[in-house]
Amino acid sequence: MNIDITRLRSGLEDYILIDETYSFSEDELRDSSILKLDNVKIDGDITKNSIDEYIINVVVKGTMVLPCSVSLKPVDYDFSIQISGNVAEIMAEFNEIFENNQKTLDILPIIWENILMEIPIRIVSDDISDVKTEGEGWELITEEKEMVNPNLAKLKDLL
Repeated sequence: MNIDITRLRSGLEDYILIDETYSFSEDELRDSSILKLDNVKIDGDITKNSIDEYIINVVVKGTMVLPCSVSLKPVDYDFSIQISGNVAEIMAEFNEIFENNQKTLDILPIIWENILMEIPIRIVSDDISDVKTEGEGWELITEEKEMVNPNLAKLKDLL
C-alpha cells in the first residue's frame, strides 16, 4: 500500500489523507493464525514535522476470521487499532528500513504488524455445544482449578 509523499516532501501539502480499504491475500496470511482478513478500513493522515520526519496517525478497523480454540470453527473477531508515531521509528521496531528521501511510503508493514499484535491468544466460538469435552482418560478444563499434589499436601500442615 504505497502512499505518494512527493507533495508532502516538497511542502505543497501539509498532510496526506489516507482513506483505503485493503483485503489481505492468502499468501499474506500464510504464516499467521488468521484464516481470512478482508475489507480492512484504514483512515487517517501522514504529516511532516519541522525536522522532516514523517508522522503517521491512522485508525485501522476490520474483522479477522480466526479458528476457535476449542472446535477450530471459524470465528469473526472485530478489531480497531490506533496507530500514531514517527514512521521511521515504527518501521525500525519491525526491522524495516525507511529512507527519508523516498517518493513513496509503504504503510502496509506498519498496518500488518499492528494487526498481528491484535490477535487474541484464545478465542472461543459461541456455538461449541457439539464439541466433546471429555473422554477416556481426559477432560477439557475450562476454568483454572487448584490442583494439589497429594504428596505435597502434608507440607501445608507444617506451615
